[in-house]
Amino acid sequence: MKKDAIFEFFRRLAEANPAPETELEFDNTYQLLVAVVLSAQSTDVGVNKATRALFREVKTPQQMLDLGEEGLKRHIRTIGLFNTKARNVIALSEILVRDHAGEVPADRNALVELPGVGRKTANVVMNSAFGAETFAVDTHIFRVCNRTGLARGKTPLAVEKGLEKSVPGPFRVGAHHWLILHGRYVCKARTPECRRCPVVDLCAFKPKIQERGARPAEPPKRRTPQMR
Repeated sequence: MKKDAIFEFFRRLAEANPAPETELEFDNTYQLLVAVVLSAQSTDVGVNKATRALFREVKTPQQMLDLGEEGLKRHIRTIGLFNTKARNVIALSEILVRDHAGEVPADRNALVELPGVGRKTANVVMNSAFGAETFAVDTHIFRVCNRTGLARGKTPLAVEKGLEKSVPGPFRVGAHHWLILHGRYVCKARTPECRRCPVVDLCAFKPKIQERGARPAEPPKRRTPQMR
């Protein structure tokens, strides 16, 4: 996708949703970090259901340590891989209390040193909590960027690097959210809804429906003796 098209791509997404934000529910940066760690291989909806009661009780790393691993498991057992995630949350909480005065560091390198925190998780926290121009490439963003031609790459890191180079200044903070939401609700994996896509004419996806409102062309039916 060329420079002018990329600008128009994000301009339209921004026009439709001027203030995009994560769909995870949280009240402070620590809760955001916990929610993102819990969201790995899980849906935001499922995480929010599990953390509503948890976050009424736990707002700081020390409160999480006071709750304990078993207490945390009771809140999050509906989330996939909850045993491993509980261990990671307790471990990262210990490090935050011990090394960071109970605060989440505004530094990606420090974040990725925490248990259960990879580059994608760190990028989400840096962007959503600290307003950093980071691009957390999840499955939605990876698909949208490759499908549309916005930033093609064989790995999430390659796509991230492509976005870092191509996303225009006015859209760099919100780009992460616009792309996730677009992939989640419009540019879906199995059935992309091209007919209602605001950027369909800019997209390089060959099977897309060219005219908004038009129905996809159906393949011709074979004539059989029974159909004569």
